[in-house]
Amino acid sequence: MGSDVTAPVTVESINPKVLKCEYAVRGEIVTHAQRLQQQLQTNPSSLPFDEIIYCNIGNPQSLGQQPITFFREVLALSDHPALLEKPETSILFSSDSIARAQQILSSIPGKATGAYSHSQGIKGLRDAIAEGIAARDGFPANADDIFLTDGASPGVHNMMQLLLRSESDGILCPIPQYPLYSASIALHGGTLVPYYLDEATGWGLEISELKKQLEDARSKGITVRALVVINPGNPTGQVLAEENQKQIVEFCKNEGLVLLADEVYQENIYVDDKKFNSFKKIARSMGYGEEDLPLVSYQSISKGYYGECGKRGGYMEVTGFSSSVREQIYKVASVNLCSNISGQILASLVMNPPKPGDASYESYVAERDGILKSLARRAKALEDALNSLEGVTCNKAEGAMYLFPQVRLPEKAIEAAKEAKKAPDAFYALSLLESTGVVVVPGSGFGQVPGTYHFRCTILPQEDKIPAIISRLTAFHESFLNKYRD
Repeated sequence: MGSDVTAPVTVESINPKVLKCEYAVRGEIVTHAQRLQQQLQTNPSSLPFDEIIYCNIGNPQSLGQQPITFFREVLALSDHPALLEKPETSILFSSDSIARAQQILSSIPGKATGAYSHSQGIKGLRDAIAEGIAARDGFPANADDIFLTDGASPGVHNMMQLLLRSESDGILCPIPQYPLYSASIALHGGTLVPYYLDEATGWGLEISELKKQLEDARSKGITVRALVVINPGNPTGQVLAEENQKQIVEFCKNEGLVLLADEVYQENIYVDDKKFNSFKKIARSMGYGEEDLPLVSYQSISKGYYGECGKRGGYMEVTGFSSSVREQIYKVASVNLCSNISGQILASLVMNPPKPGDASYESYVAERDGILKSLARRAKALEDALNSLEGVTCNKAEGAMYLFPQVRLPEKAIEAAKEAKKAPDAFYALSLLESTGVVVVPGSGFGQVPGTYHFRCTILPQEDKIPAIISRLTAFHESFLNKYRD
């Protein structure tokens, strides 16, 4: 009975945009890693390693990074205001975390962090974020331009939903890119227009490449709506020079493009000769005001030195759009009611941390600088190790949380990958996982110049784990090359 009845939902009958959408950082290799982890739990001696080391995603606290004390104290007091009435609270919590929690609660109707907020986020928290942006950039910021979001990702989806009307609308995206962008463009039915970063110049962004790809897309009838720039870069780790940013702003201005600035790694800078400048700061310093350039800037509490991925907080600052378009952005935000309040609070703290003279300032600076300096050391150790491997080259990690080495694979390995019906770099990454327990993401998940092969590896495992990762990776790479050497 019923054997000839078609199932109401099949892979063939679901939305084809979902089928086109891919997200490599939690793809096939990670799923296999999770199966191996379960195998280790039930049969610890069944594999040639004793643990899975997840280097696939920027998830700092899952790999042992501790949260910033001040941030968590404020969050605890805000979520449980009754603590503020207890005498022992002044012993257990710093005076400035108590004062900040009281200030935050005064801006929340009913002091209820379990209630919905305004769809853009709590006004007092948006005020604090605007103050932080203004202090960072040296130019005014307006709380009405801030949309608080559950991490940066919903803000990206919001803008793709706004801009993409059909496949004939395109978005210029860097290659390699963070696959949120390709996935979001696919889900919203648009076309990704790639521009290639130059690996030979440290993943440089050339304006000539942008112009070439824009003209090519337009010749195919694609209306290019926006340019995505990720600075510092993911997965590539480069930090844009100020002059390059000015060229990008000028390009968007001249070509009538929305500039979508992914700036979630703005605190993650590891070189002395580079610093982060927001695209809004660059545009304002060039004399461009609100009416001159539509610009959306993204920030997240998941990255930086804070690493509060699971709290899902972030914001987008939306400038340069007409009031009628802004109403539509607000309408879409309203459909989701509001972002979660813990994330909203943390976003305000990230942009307004303790100041000199505050009770928590010295301990906060020690925690922040300890994390960032450790990340810089880890990046250098892994970079040096990768560059020491035969056939591997790795550009310097100037910022962000990743290395993106190129691996020159032997022809026999490429043929073996074809037989296994895998992309060659996915074949390499899968072999690495099964031999060592180290999880990386193949470069094919981010996009790369055809004929080149890469993988993305986070720098996030704690420092005492780095030597083990290096030794496992080195031994694996040597045995892999020996097995498939031409």
